[in-house]
Amino acid sequence: MFSFGEKNNAKGHVLVGTATNVAWGVKINMVMYPSPSVAAGKVYVGGGEPRKGTFKCLDARTGKVLWQYEEPYRVFPREIQPGRKFMLGWITSNLGIVSTATIEADCVYFVNHRCEVLCLDANTGQRIWSFDLWKYGIRPSDACNGSPLVDGDLVYVCTSNGTDRDALAPHYDDRPTPAPDAPSVIALDKRTGQLVAADDAREIGPNIFHGQWSTPSLGTVRGRKLLFFGAGDGWCYAFDAATLKTVWRFDCVPTEYRRPVGNLNWAALYSLGDKRLRKSLNKKNESSYTGTSAIVACPVLHNDRIYVPIGRDPEHGRGRGALWCLDAAQGTEIWRYQGLDRTLSTVSIADGLLYVADIAGRIHCLDADNGHVHWIHETGEVLWSSTLVADGKIYLPTMKTFWILAAGKEKKVLDTVRLGMPVFSSAVAADETLFFSTFNGWLYALRNHPAR
Repeated sequence: MFSFGEKNNAKGHVLVGTATNVAWGVKINMVMYPSPSVAAGKVYVGGGEPRKGTFKCLDARTGKVLWQYEEPYRVFPREIQPGRKFMLGWITSNLGIVSTATIEADCVYFVNHRCEVLCLDANTGQRIWSFDLWKYGIRPSDACNGSPLVDGDLVYVCTSNGTDRDALAPHYDDRPTPAPDAPSVIALDKRTGQLVAADDAREIGPNIFHGQWSTPSLGTVRGRKLLFFGAGDGWCYAFDAATLKTVWRFDCVPTEYRRPVGNLNWAALYSLGDKRLRKSLNKKNESSYTGTSAIVACPVLHNDRIYVPIGRDPEHGRGRGALWCLDAAQGTEIWRYQGLDRTLSTVSIADGLLYVADIAGRIHCLDADNGHVHWIHETGEVLWSSTLVADGKIYLPTMKTFWILAAGKEKKVLDTVRLGMPVFSSAVAADETLFFSTFNGWLYALRNHPAR
């Protein structure tokens, strides 16, 4: 299907004459975690450079950088709870901007590395407004990672409020949430950045396992517009889209996964599910481990149903996952699938089939109506990305390989391309072009008939 060809590393671009079906490839950052966003002939993506976070806009046809935003890293406290490291400052400086941007009209919205929601002019990169999550009392875990959702006059953002869990703790880390009363989701006026609403689900804060990384989704169900959110406590929430008041919530962690061990509390049990801990209960790093997980993936609304899996950072190791199909109006179970590992991946649905990847490296194809399994494909690699279904194909980059499979009830691998670099983001299709970014800062555009 495609090959990368040779690179001119000094100038930071692919020699497209040596590649197959690569329109362009450019190195634009030192590190890059978010997926690219494409709108009106432009590509937008964030990343990181030494001592600063960056966000760049490129011409989608040529890969030329049109403008860029950059700011130094914010100095966050090293400790906000006595005797416990606050890790945001350490971790963010290795990540840069990790929020995937949303573009609407002439505005681009994302959360930056400084714990701010930004609105920039999509044509010039000039700042229109910002909302400071830190000053509002939000205390993120690991990163400021909310990817905005725009609907009507509102911008919805997951605040990333969370709780650090130290993988180097001597036994386990069961610290309380530093900002238990802070909201998990907020709505801002898209024109001014003024706060319009905050969620009322105050039970989330004190019960956050670790961080909150899920992007909200939205849709009208039986005449009512709802916002769906996968929270850091393992519950899926439906909020009224105008007020952010809770309509329903559903516990997506199966009962047996929450089973207590001795006199350990729930936070200690979550911490001990991390294979890196010296006293970890997950040392075998196998799918059979049934500890708790949060929701990292975006809940997907399809035919008045919500599809949402549970999972956690792949660095924590493998463990049992669960994928739920819920009635979107009532928040009740229609079916569940527990044959997958923990996952960060948002599901893809096309032609009645659901595709989801798990961190163990498996791609699962299920019937979206009843959860029947059609096939499972083993890639043998750790997976961070979500599946993309486009043009009758499934696209999925892993830590080492770009996989292309045929969409459908019969499993068929069409192509594999060795990446030579990890990918932590998902591929994006637009204007007959496939875009994806790599961890080491390269952005690629793939076309069957590349522009010369």
